[in-house]
Amino acid sequence: MSLPLSGITVVSLEQAIAAPLASRHLADWGARIIKIERPAKGDFCRDYDTVMNGMSSQFVWTNRSKESVALDIKSDEGADALFSLLETADVFLQNLAPGAAAKLGLDAKSLVARFPRLIACDISGYGSGGPYSSKKAYDLLVQCESGFLAINGSEAEPAKCGLAIADIATGMYALNGVLMALYHRERTGKGTAFEVSLFDSMTEWMSYPAYYVTGSGKPLKRNGMRHATIAPYGPFRTGDGRSIFFGIQNEREWLSFCDVVLGDGGIAVDARFDTNPHRLVNRDALEALIEARFSAWTSDDVLARLDRAAIANARMNSVEEFVDHPQVHARKRTREIGSPTGPLTTFLPAITIAGMEPVMKPVPAVGEHTQSVLDELRANKRSAA
Repeated sequence: MSLPLSGITVVSLEQAIAAPLASRHLADWGARIIKIERPAKGDFCRDYDTVMNGMSSQFVWTNRSKESVALDIKSDEGADALFSLLETADVFLQNLAPGAAAKLGLDAKSLVARFPRLIACDISGYGSGGPYSSKKAYDLLVQCESGFLAINGSEAEPAKCGLAIADIATGMYALNGVLMALYHRERTGKGTAFEVSLFDSMTEWMSYPAYYVTGSGKPLKRNGMRHATIAPYGPFRTGDGRSIFFGIQNEREWLSFCDVVLGDGGIAVDARFDTNPHRLVNRDALEALIEARFSAWTSDDVLARLDRAAIANARMNSVEEFVDHPQVHARKRTREIGSPTGPLTTFLPAITIAGMEPVMKPVPAVGEHTQSVLDELRANKRSAA
């Protein structure tokens, strides 16, 4: 079966996470990705670590199934090769430093004016215009500027997210924009120039906290592993010393929890706990009551009770436990791919389409495909002459 993006060619002048993640998702479903890298060194994300048989874990995650072409785009030869690629490309992504693409005529607006069917995306830290437009931005710094650290962490101390969420959000919005633009071009024949920034992406993600704070007139407190506005929701100790997590989403679940899990329907109508706002005010007393009941049971016992009551629950797994998770392996969610340093085990993309296998090709070496791509360009020029 033909993949959804078969026949689509993407040229990506990319580095780090946001743009490479967007283009890798396009590669997963059949797009050809020509990754432009600096000669010799390549994408600096290649050097973040060496834990994947000598390759960077983040680079492996975001760069399978691509062709690497090493070009000095500031040289006449390199610029000519890049513009020749763009003559027949469908999509162009770039996340160079602020202002760098515009100086080279590689900003989205300039490129779509030159190639009217091209879909071009500028990925930046803070977007065009405004006092921060020329400011460099990295994931943690945007987590800071967007207020994310103010709501994440324990009551005593803020904490950054353990994942590059600003980069990931931006990559996914860039992907979303490309897919919308491809659909628009299918109907109109016209390309699209658009931009996505880390700050705008986190602004969308921070909308709920912003609405809560402006609506309530008070800050959204950091609650560690507890939910900020729902109780009970978070970690609870059990009799075997382990912690399990569960969350109550509505009053029906609250009644079921008290009756089936705690075995005491009277708790549900206790004036301290009979509504979610009351449970939040009296959360310490509620959690002490729950943990007192849980102390008589093992974590497995508690999880079984929660399942019987149809209450969502989870164990707190380590990353090692996640890698061995029975749900991952029962559903065969890993594949082995190639790389310059040997075979690697990677996870499938999140979308599952019946009867369709995503592309899971090797991670490229720096400039591995430079000669073949340039030879292809020359052959195309000769056939067009």
